[in-house]
Amino acid sequence: MRPLVRLLLSLPNAVRNWPAIVAFCVFHASSCFHLASAADEVSFNRDVRPILSNLCFRCHGPDAEERAADLRFDVAESALESAIVSGDADASEIIARIVSKDPDLQMPPPETGKEVDAEQLETLRRWINSGANYEPHWAYVPPSRVSLREAATRETSTAIDRLLEHSARTSFEPAPRADRRAQLRRLSFDLTGLPPDFNDIASFEEDDAPEAYSRRVDALLASPAFGERLAEYWLDLVRFADTVGYHGDQDHNITPYRDYVIDAINDGMPLDRFSIEQIAGDLLPDATIEQRIASGYNRLLQTSHEGGVQPKEYLAIYSADRVRNFSAVWMAATVGCAQCHDHKYDPYSARDFYSLAAFFADIDEAQHFRSGTNSLPTRRLPEIDVLDRTDRLRLEEVDAAIALAEAAGNGAQLAELKAEKEQIESRKRRTMITQTTEPRVIRFLPRGNWLDETGDVMEPAIPSFLGDLRESLGVASDQRLNRLHLARWLFDVDHGVGRLTARVFVNRLWYLYTGRGISPSLGDFGGQGQPPVHPELLDHLANVLIENRWDIKATVREIVMSDTYRRAVSADPELRQSDPYNELCRSQSGHRLPAETVRDAALEIAGLLDHRVGGRSVKPFQPAGYYRHLNFPTRKYKHDQGVMQWRRGLYTHWQRQFLHPMLKALDAPSREECTAERPRSNTPVEALVLLNDPTFVVAAQAFAARVLRETPTVTDDVARIDHAMRIAIGRDANDGEQVALVGLLQSERERYGADAEAAKRFLSESNDLAHWPTTTSSTERAAWSSVTRAVLNLHETLYRP
Repeated sequence: MRPLVRLLLSLPNAVRNWPAIVAFCVFHASSCFHLASAADEVSFNRDVRPILSNLCFRCHGPDAEERAADLRFDVAESALESAIVSGDADASEIIARIVSKDPDLQMPPPETGKEVDAEQLETLRRWINSGANYEPHWAYVPPSRVSLREAATRETSTAIDRLLEHSARTSFEPAPRADRRAQLRRLSFDLTGLPPDFNDIASFEEDDAPEAYSRRVDALLASPAFGERLAEYWLDLVRFADTVGYHGDQDHNITPYRDYVIDAINDGMPLDRFSIEQIAGDLLPDATIEQRIASGYNRLLQTSHEGGVQPKEYLAIYSADRVRNFSAVWMAATVGCAQCHDHKYDPYSARDFYSLAAFFADIDEAQHFRSGTNSLPTRRLPEIDVLDRTDRLRLEEVDAAIALAEAAGNGAQLAELKAEKEQIESRKRRTMITQTTEPRVIRFLPRGNWLDETGDVMEPAIPSFLGDLRESLGVASDQRLNRLHLARWLFDVDHGVGRLTARVFVNRLWYLYTGRGISPSLGDFGGQGQPPVHPELLDHLANVLIENRWDIKATVREIVMSDTYRRAVSADPELRQSDPYNELCRSQSGHRLPAETVRDAALEIAGLLDHRVGGRSVKPFQPAGYYRHLNFPTRKYKHDQGVMQWRRGLYTHWQRQFLHPMLKALDAPSREECTAERPRSNTPVEALVLLNDPTFVVAAQAFAARVLRETPTVTDDVARIDHAMRIAIGRDANDGEQVALVGLLQSERERYGADAEAAKRFLSESNDLAHWPTTTSSTERAAWSSVTRAVLNLHETLYRP
């Protein structure tokens, strides 16, 4: 009997069942590597680590307290000493247990109902027979310099295209370029969240200049809408919302932070400065108003001021929330899993968790507990009153002009200037900020128990396996480490983890502009995440971001200028079968647009969208009674009036407990936690919302009025339908669409012609918003509104081309 078998059989069942986990891991091998052929060299990081991590690491990984049989599969020495014979799979206990027919030894145990298939078993066999070589986890190895080879098929391909071409493990036959209409629509939706105008499409289709596409890229990157679109994603990451989340979910003051994000992105603020100002803007020397607003990031978490709140308990909750979000946003790490014990799958210990929490111990929470309210909006001190950037700049000019007018004794001008100043100052909004105070004592909490005060007092420190922050940044031993040190460490490419941080963010940018991350696990670069399918491409883009001094726009431009980005969406069944997740990037991803973009596109097509940037949150139409369960205080939803109703989805009031139903139906998150990737569902509820939500009904009616206004001399229904299609999707209707839409128009004319009251009821929601031509009857208006409602719900209108 092999020594390891004798050892395991002598142990209790609960301890000696490690092979079950191994086999179970193998059974659940990640699907992202199905593209590798049998002749490929087995990679530990790509092929084997995901298998071991899925289930093995839980009992045989970093967590010492839960480790069974003193066996680790995350450490080569332990695995090779006990369970794996390098170069000989048949002599390895891991394989013996998987293939055993003895119910007491067979792994996975019969009661699990799991079996290891031949392909999965062969992966482990090949790895062991080839030497069972372990590799450092890819996410903790700084990006390397990538060598770019010449393109094999296209002379003008970019670095991205060359890397993808050479990293493909199967024949690489990419889809052709999308037609120009699709290219511009994709680019416009991706960079601004808005559809292009038909005239812009027509102009681009006729522009033969070599730089025609790049000109459009640069124009869209320079658009104020670019900052709005990218801000939507950032707000998902940092869990921005207009309400506190806990208990009564009252409104809190934070909208100027959202405007800071938009302005910073549009200004081209480098990612390192953008992040440092949020994490530690209050600690910067002579912090500006913008930097103090940015520090509101630390106040975005859920809070409570319910009468029975135990401050000590909630301080522990707040600390855990901040560590979870900080590690998820900037490290793509699940450090939050180490709150109660060492991480099961990654090298983060519970002590690392509380050491990170200690960085945030200087944030003033006492004012919040002492003077917080349950009013609307709630008071969450420290807060300041601020103007938006345009008003701040204008106020400086007015103050200077007032000084000159006073010196000149110009009374009339002085009165006018003072009146303008008063008007500007009336537009101030309150916003929560971070204010530093004497750091609280942070203790290690055994099992995460906030009542247990036996744990050690923790000082600020980075995870131990990533080095020593004090040594890395040269901080004196008598100086306490703070959030500013932590933020700078994140972006220090020489002494910190800047290169790892760059990899996290470019992976997310790739997801935004292709539909899937190079590593599909956008929020978890650890053992439970999936490794990158194209590691060289990921490293290349990380280096691009760093070499461009953390310029986000320059990195986005690198992606959207590639042939890969400009390819058509392929419906080839053979390609879909061989590469269902499009890991080879041989075509583009056609997926439904984000919730906010769906709304914005409908309003833009209808001619209703308000393009002003920034401002308070707004409340669109919402079902009556939706807030009936909100208490402390009870409240009744009242939607905004006038142009405020037509602000971009980015500005929609984000009620954490009762997210707007349209946003919720289209997969927007409640923003209680970091969301690095939204789900993409396809349900009947979505269709019901898009057909019946008052915003979309009014948009359809305004769209119909626009079509009728812009075709006053047209009498042909098909010509008008073509005009509607050009506005919505940039092309004429095809034969099938013409037949269907003309048929719908005729049937609706008959319906509303026979019931004039029904037409009036249908049109009542739009009131005067649609600006109907005075010559059209209510029957005609209602019939055309049905047609435009159908056009707004076309797949092509709602999906990324």
